[in-house]
Amino acid sequence: MTRRAAMTIALMAVMASACAACAGSPARPVQNPGHTVAVGQGYTSDQLRQALLTDLSGYRRAGEPDSGEYGSLKAIQNFNQLQGQVKLDKPQCGTASRAFGSSTEAQNAPAAITTFTKDDGQTVTETLLTISAATADRQVKLRVPAGCRTFRALVGDQWSTHQIVEATQTQLGGGSRTVGVATTSGSSHVKTWYVVLRSRGYLASITMYGVNVTQVDAEEAAREAYAQAERILP
Repeated sequence: MTRRAAMTIALMAVMASACAACAGSPARPVQNPGHTVAVGQGYTSDQLRQALLTDLSGYRRAGEPDSGEYGSLKAIQNFNQLQGQVKLDKPQCGTASRAFGSSTEAQNAPAAITTFTKDDGQTVTETLLTISAATADRQVKLRVPAGCRTFRALVGDQWSTHQIVEATQTQLGGGSRTVGVATTSGSSHVKTWYVVLRSRGYLASITMYGVNVTQVDAEEAAREAYAQAERILP
């Protein structure tokens, strides 16, 4: 199984837990997301891009950041394409992962994304997203359904096993949650840690993927991302 496919499956798991309640969120179309708006009305994609991390200790940035409407971002389009190639033994756990991304609010939301890598293939992706306060609040209060904490996935002719853990002790920003996924495919073992946090006017997420990534590492990167965003966003 390729690294991208394994990461897609892991992200389906964390997104299923992070975004299950978003489909019912009221639509909030955004016009001209790159233009400046008044404080309190939501940040534009340009503002979010400026608030992304510019460096991360031990990593190098992989290309230029992307920004615009969430649904138009290349990384999101790639994820959606790969997601269609994955079959789960528990289809109900994958359906939830598409709820937020397919909603009008998400597709039109101003967003920005950047990725950092290491030579060993470890990656960190930061996403900033302008969504309603009610939707952001739901994101940090969601929990993984008991029946979706373990599942198997099929890509091509290869199966992989995934185990999800949640960590709720650490609280960042105006509220946060941390989800980890351990993925096993043959003799390959990798981990994904996902931290989502909310603050005034935006939702931030940090996704860390690799053989040796830890909850501590992911939450430290999330702290750095939060501190940077708070410095930049008015």
